[in-house]
Amino acid sequence: MALAAVTLDGAGTLFGVAEPVGETYARVAARHGMRLSPADLESRFRAAFAAAPPLAFPGGSPTRLADHERAWWYALVRRVFGPAATSPAFDTGFAELFAHYARPDAWRVFPEVPEALAALRARRLRLALVSNFDQRLVALVAGLGLAPLLDAVVHSTAAGAAKPDPAIFRVALARLAVDPGDALHAGDDIDRDVAGARAAGLHAVLVDRDARSSPLPDDAVRITRLDELAGVVDFLSQRPGI
Repeated sequence: MALAAVTLDGAGTLFGVAEPVGETYARVAARHGMRLSPADLESRFRAAFAAAPPLAFPGGSPTRLADHERAWWYALVRRVFGPAATSPAFDTGFAELFAHYARPDAWRVFPEVPEALAALRARRLRLALVSNFDQRLVALVAGLGLAPLLDAVVHSTAAGAAKPDPAIFRVALARLAVDPGDALHAGDDIDRDVAGARAAGLHAVLVDRDARSSPLPDDAVRITRLDELAGVVDFLSQRPGI
């Protein structure tokens, strides 16, 4: 039986930042009188993002969701800026960064992605974006021109769960009206995407654009470009039991 759906990670899989985060943070900081090293900010951002709590607020009031999201990012950016966050100009700089990453020009779609998504849709697969992101994602995906190629956009703050929690994958599968065993998830993070999807019962593909060569479970697949995914779908769909 052929697969019925593919879910996909967002940042790192379909699109990436237009310039390194450290450079953007340093430029905005300098505009507000804070002189910080782009390399240090890049390193601090990666560490802070990895250590941050899940970007999800289960049980939170939907009317307060935007406040919760902004507070999550505010705390993260304060950690990234370190002592400079005590500057009176920090709040203004944070507001500029928060608005910046809501704009399509802050991001770039990887060149092969539109054609790769079109190839999946040509196979009559239902497609969903599943991302640890906030509600800015919906307008962002539209602004990047990806919305017509997707059947659903599921971000963690709306789902009340963030990858690798299987719950976010279940939300996406419900939106697509497919069972876990009939779906495949592709993303660039071994823990959040591969392990999370497998825990939810989906097949999993690692999109390893940097060829990191990290070990994978035996039944997981590694690709380096999204346009390889259609071939994986074809192969899996021909296997007995799929």
